[in-house]
Amino acid sequence: MSAVHVAVGVIVDAEDRVLISRRPKDVHQGGLWEFPGGKVEKGETVEVALTRELDEELGIQVLKAEPLLEIEHDYSDKKVRLDVYLVSCFSGIAEGREGQKFSWVKKIELSNYHFPEANTSILNAIQADGFTRCPDRR
Repeated sequence: MSAVHVAVGVIVDAEDRVLISRRPKDVHQGGLWEFPGGKVEKGETVEVALTRELDEELGIQVLKAEPLLEIEHDYSDKKVRLDVYLVSCFSGIAEGREGQKFSWVKKIELSNYHFPEANTSILNAIQADGFTRCPDRR
């Protein structure tokens, strides 16, 4: 079984909050919270996929994104490969363009939300911080 390749954005705003969205109940790991993003299409770079997905899902345009980490996780029914990027600078105002619920959450409050198991490393990286943010977003 080949892994589903996904571009994931850890989007941080000027108030040092992180954007999370809720997975639809009818999809894999449905009902859990996640960091926005989506499948990397054939012939796409991760950066192009991330930019496209965040525009389609949230209506924001990525101005600065840098690799944060790569994760490979094997659920019993699906394998995923997550290319996670820190999005520290963007334009636009986030909205749930696909009807998904989303929230801007302080890092310390992320433990109050239930995420897919593959997101554990992302949560650990966020807690460690050290992120560089776009100066005009502070």
